[in-house]
Amino acid sequence: MTVEAADPAARRESPPSMIERMTLILDAFSGPSARLTLEDVARRTGLPRSTAHRILDQLVRQRWLAHHAFGYGLGRRALGLGGQDGGHGKIREAAAPLLHGLQVTTGLVAHLAVLDGPEVHYLDKLGGRLAASVPSRVGGRAPAHCTALGKAMLAWLEPEQVDALLGPGITRFTDRTIGELGTLHQELHRVRQRRGLAFERGESHPGIACVAAAIRGAEGPVAGISLAGDIRAPLENVAPLVVTAAREASRILFPGSAPGVRSGGRAPPRRSGTAREPTWSPETMNRLLAVDGRGDWM
Repeated sequence: MTVEAADPAARRESPPSMIERMTLILDAFSGPSARLTLEDVARRTGLPRSTAHRILDQLVRQRWLAHHAFGYGLGRRALGLGGQDGGHGKIREAAAPLLHGLQVTTGLVAHLAVLDGPEVHYLDKLGGRLAASVPSRVGGRAPAHCTALGKAMLAWLEPEQVDALLGPGITRFTDRTIGELGTLHQELHRVRQRRGLAFERGESHPGIACVAAAIRGAEGPVAGISLAGDIRAPLENVAPLVVTAAREASRILFPGSAPGVRSGGRAPPRRSGTAREPTWSPETMNRLLAVDGRGDWM
């Protein structure tokens, strides 16, 4: 007879199986909007912190959980089991008229996407006659590090979160793709200096250019809006429209909330007594785009 068979208490104290540990962690989340830190999860489940951290990482990689700003939340797989879409329906509803306005006004391809791990997940696309020339589709995905949409959202995360999402190495898709994390962090810094404007020209697909801005709430980025077209498109002319649309979507989704106020102090300072920032002048736009002192978009 083994010690374990002779001692019922030893059996009770044996570590639970991996499936039981995963279930404990998933059950710790009270609903689709719940956000828990590593310490919260360890406390609620009774698991050692190191064990909880290891399982959380595995659940994030498999998309049962998502690593958001200021904590973990239920991921696409977990929300799908409950018939939820993670709030994507509300985001699409808020952004739909804004995307339509951008597409009609500019003639470019308008996108709405969310950040899903190291990728952007396209929720909507309006393109008119240019739609077929831009290789994206509703429900499709693209690497976040080489798309304007991805960079617009990654810019408002902590550097450690960016590293965790993207992993130790990032892939080059064209000769213009950023291939090192250090260089990407420099680019994300420039995005913040440009008040959230992200650009890419030929980084994801040769011949395609894009400008994007993030839709943000109090806890960070929730989605992104972009305009894409031929690499020769004058994106500097339409960039203010993209920022305005993203800001309006943020206002609709989070009324009365100051976007990004908890995102590591990275939000641009608000002007007292001003409800909305004025439309940018050409001179202001030029200063923003020249913030890195180069003639490139990166």
